[in-house]
Amino acid sequence: MPYEIHKVVSEEDRVCAGLTTIWWSISVTLDPALLCTTTTTVAGSPAFKQDRMWLNGKEISLSGGRYQNCLREIRARANDVEDEKKGIKIAKKDWENLHVHVASYNNFPTAAGLASSAAGFACLVYSLAKLMNVQEDNGRLSAIVRQGSGSACRSLYGGFVKWVMGKEENGSDSIAVPLVDEKHWDELVIIIAVVCSRQKETSSTSGMRETVETSALIEHRAKEVVPKRIIQMEEAIQKRDFATFTHLTCADSNQFHAFCLDTSPPIFYMNDTSHRQVLLTSTVLRNETVQKELHRFTVALVNVFGLVTEYNKCCQVAYTFDAGPNAVLIARNRISAALLLQRLLFHFPPNSETDLNSYIIGDKSLMEDIGIQDIKDIEALPPPPEIKDKVPAKKYKGEISYFICTRLGRGPVLISDDSQALLHPDTGLPK
Repeated sequence: MPYEIHKVVSEEDRVCAGLTTIWWSISVTLDPALLCTTTTTVAGSPAFKQDRMWLNGKEISLSGGRYQNCLREIRARANDVEDEKKGIKIAKKDWENLHVHVASYNNFPTAAGLASSAAGFACLVYSLAKLMNVQEDNGRLSAIVRQGSGSACRSLYGGFVKWVMGKEENGSDSIAVPLVDEKHWDELVIIIAVVCSRQKETSSTSGMRETVETSALIEHRAKEVVPKRIIQMEEAIQKRDFATFTHLTCADSNQFHAFCLDTSPPIFYMNDTSHRQVLLTSTVLRNETVQKELHRFTVALVNVFGLVTEYNKCCQVAYTFDAGPNAVLIARNRISAALLLQRLLFHFPPNSETDLNSYIIGDKSLMEDIGIQDIKDIEALPPPPEIKDKVPAKKYKGEISYFICTRLGRGPVLISDDSQALLHPDTGLPK
């Protein structure tokens, strides 16, 4: 029973034109060595009665169109597979009738605006392609991945990746192409402030559909803004021009949420104070618990935004809020990232009982740069110089779920160690 394991990270920053319907955007792939969002194991066997999949230990249905499209396209491109060591020989024609089992683990909050579907579908298609000996390159595979999740097509490459619109009516040439690899601008450091880990009230797919149907701003953005910003962003990336990169990233994030508000009914991915006034009077919110939750997330969001805006006067950090409430902060180098993390921890310390290892995940060496070894060190942090003697230092204890420290990385990683497989080699069921 052959199986492959793949890890992929694909937290995407909508740095430019993040519209699924426009099919023209740029994203950055994070380092799987520091933070693996998805591990996937796939197996094929004549003993399997049907296609099955488990996500984080819970079985999910594969009957949906997005999964079926990906499975159909990969099976159509399958080739002969032979492994003498394992005694495996599968003919190309047999894959049409051979069922697969898939086990996937995602350590990012699912459907919370952190591109979990992008990582998941990229891993799924890449793993199935390896299993069935598909010979397509990543560019052609990205056209298949796109049928599962538009954002996922870019996750097959590392570094900065562009999703091009294409010209064919059937979308066959709407694919991802690499702009620069992860080594081109390797001094960039990324910190993600996870404000909310619960599922979004509006999914990215349904939200974008509603925006396209009802927003008056979307057409102008698609025709006038996106093409120009794509060119400007590509140039900034090639030249490693952080000032221009920051301006474009922040401006595009702001505009993305502007046309979300222009949607009918408005979509509130980013819950700032003005949005909260509408949300709390909505008939959708019927219980006190949800209202308290929204208020907590709103306070954190507003203050992360304000903190970065103040710190960013020196053009050290780019911010972007994707289709969710979490802040993605891109620092120009390690020194800037360490200073930013120091400010974030000062304003957003964890609760006293919080395990520091679970509050800051990924590249923990940034903590060493600012002398943080335990919770007491965070509590002893002095106020940042920009607020000293000007305004009272405000702290929002427990308002951030956790921080992720990472950097640019490569695309899917093939793991050859069978012991890390999520499926049992004898039964094909989750371990």
